[in-house]
Amino acid sequence: METIIGIDLGTTNSEVAILQQGRPFIIRDSSERKIIPSFVGKTEQGELIVGEMARNQYIIAPERTIKSIKRKMGTEEKVTIGEESYTPQEISAFILKHLKTMAEKYLNKPVEHAVITVPAYFTDKQRQATKDAGEIAGLKVERILNEPTAAALTYGLDRQENQNIIVYDLGGGTFDLSIIEINSGVIEVRATKGNSRLGGDDFDELLVNHIAKKFQEEHGIDLKENRVSLARLTRAAEQAKIRLSNEPFALIKEEFIATKDSIPLHLEMEIERTEFESLIEELLKSTMECVKDGLKESGLTNKDINKILLVGGSTRIPLIAKMLEDEIGIVPNMEIDPDLCVAMGASVQAGIIAGESIETILVDVAPHSLGIEVANFDFGMPILDQYSILIRRNTTIPVSKSEVYTTLFPDQKKVGIRVFQGEEPTASKNTFLGEFFLENLAVTKKGMPEIVVNFDYDVNGIVHISALDKKTGNKKEITVTSTPETLTSIQKERASERVAGTQVYSEAELEDVKEGAESLLLRARQVYESLHSEATQKTLLEQIENLEKALKEGNQEEIEENEDSLLELLYDLE
Repeated sequence: METIIGIDLGTTNSEVAILQQGRPFIIRDSSERKIIPSFVGKTEQGELIVGEMARNQYIIAPERTIKSIKRKMGTEEKVTIGEESYTPQEISAFILKHLKTMAEKYLNKPVEHAVITVPAYFTDKQRQATKDAGEIAGLKVERILNEPTAAALTYGLDRQENQNIIVYDLGGGTFDLSIIEINSGVIEVRATKGNSRLGGDDFDELLVNHIAKKFQEEHGIDLKENRVSLARLTRAAEQAKIRLSNEPFALIKEEFIATKDSIPLHLEMEIERTEFESLIEELLKSTMECVKDGLKESGLTNKDINKILLVGGSTRIPLIAKMLEDEIGIVPNMEIDPDLCVAMGASVQAGIIAGESIETILVDVAPHSLGIEVANFDFGMPILDQYSILIRRNTTIPVSKSEVYTTLFPDQKKVGIRVFQGEEPTASKNTFLGEFFLENLAVTKKGMPEIVVNFDYDVNGIVHISALDKKTGNKKEITVTSTPETLTSIQKERASERVAGTQVYSEAELEDVKEGAESLLLRARQVYESLHSEATQKTLLEQIENLEKALKEGNQEEIEENEDSLLELLYDLE
């Protein structure tokens, strides 16, 4: 049976899991960490690093470190590490490649298939970008799975009792709200709401601004103007936020964070939990509105809800549980680790796809309405930029829907099909997904041609669209993957080669490289002492010094080259 891994590709952290003996299992890295920071960076020597080492580097070298790349997925915005620029898909691929390598080391075999989770409120562009990232990392993405649905899969595994649950998923960069019905092993999503630009990063930013303002009032220095000071302040604010989940106060202490008139300045400030809560309260209130709207759209009331499942690290903030309890009347549930349950659910879905014996059926929904731009007529006058919905939000997927449209003018030879995603009646106010043209229409009177537009929404939340001229049989179809924000097949191929050709290191792996080189040097020195030929000693000493120099400079490529040369020489001498 082919192994399929489950991956939670998060804004702040990422995890990888597999299904073992019917149960989800989180894979640890070489430092025994289950949770991998979603940071990518380059060392001074040019090695590409991922995870904790990159996260630590962010404080001292933010210009060589990338964080929260998930927020840029689905855009054409590039990021720069040092002197090189990368697409969001490539940065995400480095993280995925690291997770893939972790799984391969644990399983002791190649891994080529994965289920990757995304926020339920991700658009088609963002989903496709995530799928592209997986392919660039060398993975066949078997399914793009909504994060709240993955969490519900973890919770619902082996549960046969009927219940309605709210999945409140607040991570580092995104918020999702899903109303889910579990009935005799069938997990059905009834409604979903969310905000793909709301999460712990926003709470950090509010706290950073609050601290920076106080510091400026006291010292006349804006810490946000210096990249290193801002990076240190952001890290300190995040740590304070985490402490405030368990303690009523958090002390922020950063020495030598700035200078004024050549005098060093230190940051020392105590933050109260109530002070922090007042900063984020309005953002949390917006999530409560999503709870109300989600319940309304699901057709359920507060009394119908049996459980509230908290997902994502940000849900550890006590105010969230209090607001939910006040709103629904139920104490939220955190019986499954909110940081790990999404990856665990992804591994359950991976197991189902791989043919594991799991008696769970998953029924998900479309998080956004899908349609095309049309013109309507009022008193004989065309009203342009109207939005005709084919698939409504919260429709069960996979689903296929068709509608018949016609032309605006006599003898019109082609029509443009412009595809949008959203809820606004004006087409241009929604998210544009792509367009194509159906040409060589049958020459006939205005309004006579029958053009059948079909939307096919697959289980990955990716849209396949076709348009058919019924009279001529002429048909054109696209998958919405060719918008400027996604990659062409050639771009993906180049990105794959670039990522495959780049060695990705974690902190422990770099240490392993250095330890291996130092062990080799010790062995070489012992051989050197036993040699009697001065010429041979001189040759060996040169190789030893070359490797020592490469180690001192930290140049990974030169370390490996000199190791190989030294090993060859030692093989001859020993």
